[in-house]
Amino acid sequence: METGDWRSDEPSSPSRLVESIKEIASLPECRNCCKRMYGNLVRRVKLLSPLFEELKDGGGEIGEGDRRGFEMLGAALDSAVAVLRSVNQGSKLYQAFQIDKNATKFHQLTGQIEAALSMIPYERLDISGEVREQIELVHAQFTRANGRMDLPDLQLVMDLDIVQKEKEPDLAVLKRLSEKLQLKTINDLKKESLAIHELIISNVDEPADSFEKMAWLLRKLNDSVIRENPEVDPSESEKGLLKHRSPVIPDDFRCPISLELMKDPVIVSTGQTYERSCIQRWLDAGHKTCPKTQQTLLHTALTPNYVLKSLIALWCESNGVELPEKQGKGRSKRSGRVASECDRAAINALLEKLADGNQDQQRGAAGELRLLAKRNADNRVCIAEAGAIPLLVDLLSSPDSRTQEHAVTALLNLSINDSNKGTIVNAGAIPDIVDVLKNGSMEARENAAATLFSLSVIDENKVAIGAAGAIPALIKLLCEGTPRGKKDAATAIFNLSIYQGNKARAIKAGIVGPLMRLLKDAGGGMVDEALAILAILASHQEGKMAISQAEPIPVLVEVIRTGSPRNRENAAAVLWSLCSGDLEQLKFAKDLGAEEVLKELMESGTDRAKRKAGTLLELIQRAETAPDL
Repeated sequence: METGDWRSDEPSSPSRLVESIKEIASLPECRNCCKRMYGNLVRRVKLLSPLFEELKDGGGEIGEGDRRGFEMLGAALDSAVAVLRSVNQGSKLYQAFQIDKNATKFHQLTGQIEAALSMIPYERLDISGEVREQIELVHAQFTRANGRMDLPDLQLVMDLDIVQKEKEPDLAVLKRLSEKLQLKTINDLKKESLAIHELIISNVDEPADSFEKMAWLLRKLNDSVIRENPEVDPSESEKGLLKHRSPVIPDDFRCPISLELMKDPVIVSTGQTYERSCIQRWLDAGHKTCPKTQQTLLHTALTPNYVLKSLIALWCESNGVELPEKQGKGRSKRSGRVASECDRAAINALLEKLADGNQDQQRGAAGELRLLAKRNADNRVCIAEAGAIPLLVDLLSSPDSRTQEHAVTALLNLSINDSNKGTIVNAGAIPDIVDVLKNGSMEARENAAATLFSLSVIDENKVAIGAAGAIPALIKLLCEGTPRGKKDAATAIFNLSIYQGNKARAIKAGIVGPLMRLLKDAGGGMVDEALAILAILASHQEGKMAISQAEPIPVLVEVIRTGSPRNRENAAAVLWSLCSGDLEQLKFAKDLGAEEVLKELMESGTDRAKRKAGTLLELIQRAETAPDL
């Protein structure tokens, strides 16, 4: 069958493939954290164009059985268009927080295109030698790229991790993020604010705390830009002009009841957001429905919408509008104390619902305490002092899964305060948290793992948590959890394994197999955690034996050759533990090229990595005289 017999609208026809390549080539330049991965894929795909341009005019007979490669390539290019568009639009911060997922998508696309190119019968195509040579080179590029995943910008990943852990991130970190994410001006930040807002109202399936992180980081970047470039901050006259123009308030920033800009937005059980004072008056009047949707409210708890509040504040600053929370500038210290007393009164009211309310009231109260405990350190102290912790521990056994999720997450947030850690443990929480880890919903299990990690910072708690049977449940979560759940489980396992007795428990529970699978899955985003845990287990004799049986040497040598500085260090530490006193492992490592990569590590590794590499090289040199090496 001639290639000309293809219908032009067939996804696998040369004409259709040419159009797909042109569509990819015409896509706008990527200006976010995916720039390198995006650019590499577009560049390689564009090089395929000459082949299909020639084939449009006929290029030999292609039987039905030979079309499979063209069909696969058509599907892969369609997927590529969708991915390239998705990563180059909307919020830059969202794309940054999704960087690991996006890297996996690009790697999968590369593999699909490479597999399709491998299926195309070039020898039966009537194409010029020049085009054949170019396609062979492009195919080789895709093959190499498929064998080595494009890794995200390590500095960006580290900076994002730092800003999420520190209350007041270093200005240098914020400046780097501003540069890398192309959020360098007030105008850039205004656009980003609107993009996050669009993301929220489009109901993207993303946890609420992710949006809260983005909104918080956006405010920090805004402060950083103004501090670095005070001249871009609108002058008083410009602010007055902006105010005179009366910028249009986005509908989603207005309360559906009063139609005014919200200053204290809260969420009701239907998911709608209102100004707190307006919806409270509605409820106080005896209404049991949502004003906007007319749905019956499952409960009357009001959950603060911190994400929207942050976006409103940023919009106000960008548009010269007075921030709603700043309208009462004449408040005295006494009024601040009254506000604090009101907060305490609200907390006490929530505790009454925890203790004596029905299931709906308990769920709502636990959810509000969860958010209050997350908000700031003062709330964590106040909630604990009010006696919430024993009540929350009781709710860990609630038959209502959502109540259980709220309770364990509230305890997680309260445990950030070191003094609260002891109160939680003394309330008998550890066995109940472990039970949630074993039997709760996925969200509850993930937050139970994070809570155990937080509590395990205190050494004696490591012993109690291990004895309560947490480690097998953490390993199960490590195997079957979401990406976030796997990281929570790995972090908890690592911290618990600092205690020698827990190393034995982890090894006995079969942790080495899952760790090796995670280590070999470069696209899974868990290589760092797997190596860190293996490094700590390898110091235990039983751990060393279990790891040796999993045949880890090839992947360890590869990580030392190509991994990040931290991973190279941990891989060298594991390799050192395995090869010390084991000539067979040492010989195997040398045969795989370990000597060369260790010499390179001596030149460019971290201080600890250099020490491990030096010791391993000495072992290899000493063993040179052994007949089998």
